[in-house]
Amino acid sequence: MAFATIIHLEMNLEGNRRLVCGQTTTDGTDGNIETGLSLVESLVFTHKGSAEEAAAAVVNADLPLASGDVAIHCVSGDVVYFQAIGQ
Repeated sequence: MAFATIIHLEMNLEGNRRLVCGQTTTDGTDGNIETGLSLVESLVFTHKGSAEEAAAAVVNADLPLASGDVAIHCVSGDVVYFQAIGQ
């Protein structure tokens, strides 16, 4: 089963760059944030919660990434909010 990603905002920036904001609900400890971009240059994310996370989610990829799917490692069931910039 894959992570479930919902895109909340897509915006064209200068040139051919795009900004994408959304959320991903995890169903395992390893998976991808599916940004819809073909190249991810920057990614900022945080998990949803009411307290600190004992095992914070981490990016498991090198940026820039020649794909729109950014691998992360997290706790199953996390909701991750993200903002990605790329093409």
